[in-house]
Amino acid sequence: MEIVVSKEAPSAIGPYSQAIIENGMVYTSGQIPLIPETGELISGGIKEQTEQVIRNLSAVLAAAGSNLENVVKTTCFLTDMAGFVAFNEVYAEHFDKKPARSCIAALALPRGAKVEVEAIAKVNR
Repeated sequence: MEIVVSKEAPSAIGPYSQAIIENGMVYTSGQIPLIPETGELISGGIKEQTEQVIRNLSAVLAAAGSNLENVVKTTCFLTDMAGFVAFNEVYAEHFDKKPARSCIAALALPRGAKVEVEAIAKVNR
């Protein structure tokens, strides 16, 4: 098992790794819309937060030797399903291959985030 660390994504805010590589696959922890340089939540609504989450997720995947094209499954958490359409608009811009996905309503997310996404992807190494 290999621990993945990316300085281009926010540091873990708890006792977990940004991602783990095992048997040619990378398993990311959930990414929330924190700005990596400051650790602060990005301002804006669901679209802005989703963009930041995908930037963070991309950085973690890159550190693992993968990318969004290699994602086979995501799990998405939204604090308000009223934002589902806006979330999907941003999500669809970045996931051309349409990986398998679950999208779950969450009562609350860390740091007051509106969205969190975790992924499983193939590693290119």
